[in-house]
Formats: sequence, structure tokens, C-alpha cells
Amino acid sequence: MRNRRGGRSSSALAALLFPSLMTATAFATEGGGNTYPVGAENFLAGAAPPPGKYFINYTVHYRASTFRDGSGNSAIPGFKLNVTANAFRFLHITDVRILGGNLGWDVVVPVLKVDVSLPGRSQSKEGLGDIVVDPIGIVWHSNNYHSVALLEVFIPTGRYDKADLANLGRNHWSFAPMYAGTYLAGNGFEASFRAQYDINTRNNATDYRSGHEFHVEYNLAQHFGNLALGLNGYYYKQTTDDRLAGAKVGPDGNRGQAFAWGPGVRYQHKNVSFVGTYQRETHVRNKPEGNKFWVKAYVPF
Repeated sequence: MRNRRGGRSSSALAALLFPSLMTATAFATEGGGNTYPVGAENFLAGAAPPPGKYFINYTVHYRASTFRDGSGNSAIPGFKLNVTANAFRFLHITDVRILGGNLGWDVVVPVLKVDVSLPGRSQSKEGLGDIVVDPIGIVWHSNNYHSVALLEVFIPTGRYDKADLANLGRNHWSFAPMYAGTYLAGNGFEASFRAQYDINTRNNATDYRSGHEFHVEYNLAQHFGNLALGLNGYYYKQTTDDRLAGAKVGPDGNRGQAFAWGPGVRYQHKNVSFVGTYQRETHVRNKPEGNKFWVKAYVPF
């Protein structure tokens, strides 16, 4: 990783983003979506850049034509979901030292286009999603291991109507502690992970409280100078039941689950880096099952 002085840096402070790549339909984890869009971080997930100001742009397209139930069977014939999103992330890492690391913060502003279809009904919607702020983050560096800890806050700014099939926000706050790490060997081998736990509050419009969510993103890669090739993906597991008016939803609490994997590539030109990844979802429960295509650009300023 190259920093502005010719040293090494990463693609970001490992990783907040916009709150949901899914739509808020009336199924599972209210909408079958996620508070955090798993899969956003991969290469150098735990290796934050040096003190300075940065802009990171995320673009993703998600497409699903199957909604799995708690047994893994297709639950909604004719279901289709397409989401295209762009998120603008502004990151500041300071010279202030705390607990042996550098203090930082960032904010993410997402814009979404959602298209969802069910038998006999479809809807499209586009606009601002739920803004995310990271009021405090700490980054550490050693010779080969780099790490980040932070707290993400998901703010319900996206347009929401409980009668709609497609929504741009989730209409509730979420709070998520996160830790990420990157091991980068002298021969260019990289192993990165990012683990997060999302604590969801109640949607006041529906009296629905989605269960808490745990997810781990991973990346194994080999760097060849300015080029890196890798295998990336994530594991997602809902750890508590969904509740409607305080009562457990369904026989299994509508607990979501997914595993994803796919190839990735990273290229760095001077201080600007570009990442492209593909992720295929498998072993899905109580959620849409689909594929994600990500493109990320990282620019210091």
C-alpha cells in the first residue's frame, strides 16, 4: 500500500457504508435486508491510511431472483430484486493519539435505486438512503499487522413508507461496534477480515424490531507490485429473533443467514486505488439470494 509520502496505506478506515442493499418488503429481518451492506470491504480491510483527509466512492449492483425461507427453499415465486447504489464516504484520520493508535472519524452518504417485483405487484424508488456516521475510530499499525476499531451509527434518513414495497431506508437507528485486521507479509501475501455486530432498534411505523446481526468479511490475496488478486466474501448470521409488537416472528424468529464468495482485483496508481469484486451468495436463509458487483475508488485530498 502506498501513502502520500511513498509509504503504505489502504483503501479506507475499514468500513462503514450505507444501511441496506435490500428493500423493505414484509419478509424476514424486516425486509430481508441488512443494516450494513456486507461485502463492502475486502482488500486491506484493517489497514487504514496515514493521518489526512480522504474520499472513497463505493458503487454496487445487487441482483436477486430468489427469496429463501428458513429451510432454504424458494419462498416467493416471481420474486425479483435489483438495487444499484453509490455511496460517498468522507474520512479524516487525525494526528491525535489514543490507546496507542490514531483517532479518526467519517461519514457516508448513500444514494440508491431500488426495483422490486412480486407476483402482481412491483415498485421502483430512488433517492437518499440512510446516512452513516462513525464518530470515533482508532487505527493501529505494526510491521505486518494493521487494525481498526470503531463504532458505526446508522441514521434513518432514507424515505420510508410502511405501505410501500420498495423503501430507501429502514426507519430505525442501528449501532454497530466493529473490528478489522490485515496481515500483510513481506512477500505480498494478505489476509484480512472485518467483524461487526449490528444492534437494531424498533421501527416505530410497524412496531417491528429486526434481530441483531453478526457478519465477517474476509479477503485472501497476493500483491504483485501495484496489482493484487484475491478471494473475498462474507459470512452473515442473525443472532436474535425478529419481533413484531414484542412477539417472536415465525417459528425460527426469521433469522437470516448467508455465505458469499468470489474473486477480486485491486490496482493502485500513485495515491489512487481501485477495487473490483464479485460475490455470489449461498447457504441463504430468510433472505434474498443473489449476486453483488462492487467497484470502489479511493482518493486522498
